[in-house]
Amino acid sequence: MIIDTHCHLDDARYRDDIEQVLQNAKDNGVEKYIIPGADHLTLERAVALSDKYEEIYFSVGVHPYDASAYDKAYLEQFVLHPKCVAIGECGLDYFRLPETDESIVKEKEMQKEVFIDQILWAKEMKKPLIIHVRDSTADCLALLDEYAGEEGGVLHCYNADESLLKLAKKNFYYGIGGVITFKNAKKLINVYPKIPQNRLLLETDAPYLTPTPHRGKRNEPSYTTFIAQKMSTLCDLSPHEIATLTSNNAKTLFRF
Repeated sequence: MIIDTHCHLDDARYRDDIEQVLQNAKDNGVEKYIIPGADHLTLERAVALSDKYEEIYFSVGVHPYDASAYDKAYLEQFVLHPKCVAIGECGLDYFRLPETDESIVKEKEMQKEVFIDQILWAKEMKKPLIIHVRDSTADCLALLDEYAGEEGGVLHCYNADESLLKLAKKNFYYGIGGVITFKNAKKLINVYPKIPQNRLLLETDAPYLTPTPHRGKRNEPSYTTFIAQKMSTLCDLSPHEIATLTSNNAKTLFRF
């Protein structure tokens, strides 16, 4: 059985056929899903889905792109929900920065402040983190080294930076998604064997990052099978063993 540890089922693109999406996933062996709290505007939809479907869980947090909208008081009303398993999707993303040097500095500082607050909140709540890292490895690593608790977390859509592998010793896991099936994923393919197998997680980031052979279409949790198959070609495990391994890892990290 498979656990998709990162799928945005609260996205509007699933509103018309969520039942079919879940059935497709079930038919392909997916047993659980985690909706990351990336967008506060859809969080209530995520909570409603978790209330309706036993197999759906969620997290609370703010994506770095929305750091200016961070409202911890709003998020706190959901963090004690029995289906809330993590804090995030939070982190640092320097890919799209303002044009002026002064604005860049302000944006980075704001993202760091919001990220630190969520790291400390996760520590307080004894929940793992779901972390987004893009073009910000050094700063992200420094903040996690300084502030993260023993609960650890997952580096969502692991960016293949080997320096982040040191976090495996601090109970951090590595989310592997559709990118590993891309033709230009040479860096991730090369570093993949260096990731400890007890730190691997499977994810889709649906509706984004659709794996080959369905690139260009809306992603969905049933496509985890293509990711597991590609992962199996890079190690000594079968797709079934990848599914079992990553699901057991997810249960250990998220405690469900």
